[in-house]
Amino acid sequence: MRGPHNIWRLIRTGATFERTGAMAVVLEAMRAPAPLRVAARVLGWPFKWLGLTGDPALPPATRALTALGPAYIKFGQILSTRPDVVGEDLALQLRYLQDQLPPFSSTVAKQMIADELSLPVTTLFSEFSEPVAAASIAQVHQARLADTGEKVAVKVLRPGIEKAFRKDIDAFYLAAGIIEFLLPKTRRLRPTDVIAHFESVVLGELDLRLEAAAAAEFATTTADDPGFQVPRAKWGLSGRTVMTLGWAEGVPLGDNAAIDALGVDRVELSERILQLFLRHALRDGYFHGDMHQGNLKVSPTGDIIAFDFGIMGRIDEYTRRAYAEILFGFIQKDYRRVAQVHFEAGYVPPDQDIDEFTRALRAVGEPIFGMDASYISMARLLSYLFEVTERFGMQTRTELILLQRTMVVVEGVARSLNPQINMWKVARPVVEDYIKDHVGPRAILRDMRKSALILSRFGPRLPDLLEKALMEQVGTRPRNPPPTAAPWPGIWALAGAGTLALGVWIGAAL
Repeated sequence: MRGPHNIWRLIRTGATFERTGAMAVVLEAMRAPAPLRVAARVLGWPFKWLGLTGDPALPPATRALTALGPAYIKFGQILSTRPDVVGEDLALQLRYLQDQLPPFSSTVAKQMIADELSLPVTTLFSEFSEPVAAASIAQVHQARLADTGEKVAVKVLRPGIEKAFRKDIDAFYLAAGIIEFLLPKTRRLRPTDVIAHFESVVLGELDLRLEAAAAAEFATTTADDPGFQVPRAKWGLSGRTVMTLGWAEGVPLGDNAAIDALGVDRVELSERILQLFLRHALRDGYFHGDMHQGNLKVSPTGDIIAFDFGIMGRIDEYTRRAYAEILFGFIQKDYRRVAQVHFEAGYVPPDQDIDEFTRALRAVGEPIFGMDASYISMARLLSYLFEVTERFGMQTRTELILLQRTMVVVEGVARSLNPQINMWKVARPVVEDYIKDHVGPRAILRDMRKSALILSRFGPRLPDLLEKALMEQVGTRPRNPPPTAAPWPGIWALAGAGTLALGVWIGAAL
């Protein structure tokens, strides 16, 4: 239940960070300005005694996030992929949150499976291990099917996880409301809408039937991608709180030493993971929305294996084209075209000056052209872009927050494999291939064909529709007028400064 009582949760959050020592660590890692550091410490110190203690064996930030609960753990998982934002040491510490959290009892897990599938575990499986991985929402057991002997992974939700998430999210709503009230300039970023989006994504993870469906669809759309595997769902052994998939044999993508021991080229691997993500987003409009190291493995043959499909993203065809045009514009240094796409799609308010916006884009991109990839700070780039979005009144596009977040995560994963990766050169062939196939004469012909097919289906009704339209023109109003068409969805989530971030990041040095 939302309300002022959640103030206690926010106070406890700050107090926990102070009590565990995480406050100083995080502010230092994020390179926060000195006044902010002082203010945070002064405000947090009086309430320090109210904070949770957490596990003293863990590093401060990890200790605080695990003590606070699953929603905070999710946030930490994202930061764990961004060593260029939070620093190498903190990012390494936070990887603990990806799949090494304390598991719950196997006895409880077996009872949940029996309740969900209406059969005891001993009947379903000839072998059933202790937890092999545990994250914020669920844990995984290795098992062997009793009837076929196939090795499988059985995922079981944590008991009471939905209630725990709802409590945390309610506090986030209160924090967003306070921010909007005290800092009016942040309203264009729509913090409350951002939390609503986060809520819908997380609650979707809490029904494993939906995840099984996502796994099946993703396996179909990526079936022909070389070097990429998706385990198949076992529908008869899956339900709301339990999901069974084929077992993925491999080493964690975050374990560079193990990858080297397999003899897999980490440079090629880093390029492949970025290109796969872009292909899924552009070609299919359907992509894995939680691609951190804990959800990826490398097989003995060097294939990337993806699992955990609770968060998946979709992009409509129009948005994909605009997205690709913006990326390609940055690759070609055609800032005018990038600006035009933003104005044409309504991403920038029409009362703004397109020439000024073009100049602002050039000011962001040009200073880092030709710079070695390892010297470019994503944190600094996002800071620059935030200034641009604020100046031109660009609002957050919550429908694409997941795209922005996932790109940041994938870029971090690629850098963990190869710190010298040149993001724009790796991405260029994927973007160019999409542009050739989907922007230009061939795309126009496909669009005309689709339009003709739609019109053909409405052929018998066209005379009546035309007569109705003419009657409206002469003054006869229909009783139920059709709703006004919704504007086209935005191209890039501005949850920090994301409208331009990917384009600049990929195209900056070309």
